[in-house]
Amino acid sequence: MADQADTVLTDVSDGLATITINRPDAMNAMNTAAKVALRDALLAVADDTAVRAVLLTATGRAFCVGQDLREHVSTLAESRGTEGANALSTVREHYNPIVRAITEMEKPVVAGVNGVAAGAGFGFALAADYRVVADTAAFNTSFAGVALTADSGVSWTLPRLIGASRAADLLLFPRSITAQEAYELGIANKVVPAAELAGEALKVARALAEGPTVAYAALKASVAYGAGHTLAESLEKEDELQTRAGASQDHTIAVEAFLAKQPPKYLGR
Repeated sequence: MADQADTVLTDVSDGLATITINRPDAMNAMNTAAKVALRDALLAVADDTAVRAVLLTATGRAFCVGQDLREHVSTLAESRGTEGANALSTVREHYNPIVRAITEMEKPVVAGVNGVAAGAGFGFALAADYRVVADTAAFNTSFAGVALTADSGVSWTLPRLIGASRAADLLLFPRSITAQEAYELGIANKVVPAAELAGEALKVARALAEGPTVAYAALKASVAYGAGHTLAESLEKEDELQTRAGASQDHTIAVEAFLAKQPPKYLGR
């Protein structure tokens, strides 16, 4: 298995940060080292002004199967008598910061789902702004199967993507969701042959990295805000965010390029 130093790999090139979960022998299950590495990598690229988009993917035949249960069992044993408090503090310490880093960073995040995404891994994929999925991939909520409730944002993201009734079905009765069903439900944005996944996910992420970053950040913020506010409040938020986007250099570039009938070359600011 990958050691602590390389459980998560980060590469930044031409405005695109590619973060790769790298525990293929464990189907990219999240042990403590991997959780810390993924959290820290996401926070780092979120703060990196050179990064304009992020691609989150994985090595091997799985995207991420969630919690490493082998490590979890040991931690539970150590926590016995404290109602598992130490074992489940990972939600607060790792999973919550990971999902918030994905959803709150002011740049788009693409999930390149190369294989099964289960439990927390499903949550990571759902937190992304766009999901490119291999036709051999699958999704599973998994939580109820090990007598746990949802974490990693799944209780928030899944109902908003597919509706409360369907989300309840998948949470109460965990099962494998094929890539095609995921597309039909609205979980996957694009399904491609497995051999083309890496190239297509990179293509999508690269296009976003070359786009109007300020506008993308505003779009991301407005959608998140609208999910929990009234229409009137959302209209006010749109006004605020549109003012910010309109003041960007990229807006001027876009308008001038449109009038000149030339493709815009955005600066990301």
